[in-house]
Amino acid sequence: MSMLEVKHLGVRYGEHIVVQDVSFSLEEGQWLMLIGPNGAGKSTIVNAISQGVNYTGEVLWQGKNLRRMKPVEMARNMGVLSQNHAVGYGFTVEEVVRLGRYAYAPGFFGSHKDADPAPIAQALSLTGLTELAGQSVLTLSGGELQRTFLAQLFAQNPKLLILDEPTNHLDLVYQKQIFALIQQWLKDSGRAVISVVHDLSLARAYGTHALLLDKSKAICYGTVGEVFQSELLNKAYGMDVRQWMQTMLGQW
Repeated sequence: MSMLEVKHLGVRYGEHIVVQDVSFSLEEGQWLMLIGPNGAGKSTIVNAISQGVNYTGEVLWQGKNLRRMKPVEMARNMGVLSQNHAVGYGFTVEEVVRLGRYAYAPGFFGSHKDADPAPIAQALSLTGLTELAGQSVLTLSGGELQRTFLAQLFAQNPKLLILDEPTNHLDLVYQKQIFALIQQWLKDSGRAVISVVHDLSLARAYGTHALLLDKSKAICYGTVGEVFQSELLNKAYGMDVRQWMQTMLGQW
């Protein structure tokens, strides 16, 4: 049984079709990259999986329809990292990370202060934030803030990470850090990752599988080697992708 199975997924806003009849599955240990030009439906797919938008079709988690899954059960199985984080509060790094343990609080009114400290400490250590634990998130750089919210997901300890442009607007060094952290997290058994990625080089370097989308439809789904074929990429992006990549690399 697949960890995640998406069957004939469709999303529309009024008369506008955003995702049309998209199907794929995800197995343990896989990192699925959602790629394609702007407006292809990538972010909408991850929003549908995380139950953020209405959709047609089915999304199954270990054979169970997500529409019938309780929020706390979803939180213990899936963690979502969005593109942007608006922080207008002076929480410390540790307090933000500790929020990831709410799904395990005893009862609806359980306090995050009573959370098991071990997963929190481990998440801070894994993301290199231990020394910043007491610092206000309002003082962090973009890369540090993104690592903080990634640490919150690690503390949540889900089986599936759903990432929408996890390195959006980050410098190269932070892009490398974030993807390396996710790659390390994925090494434990029973885990999988779905990412929306615009940078094809990152998608090819870190992904095990890819779903290529264009104009709301799936062009190809399979291993990275199967999807990253010139004719498929050129069709979706409307340009010679390989030649462009080689030209950019040639500048170095």
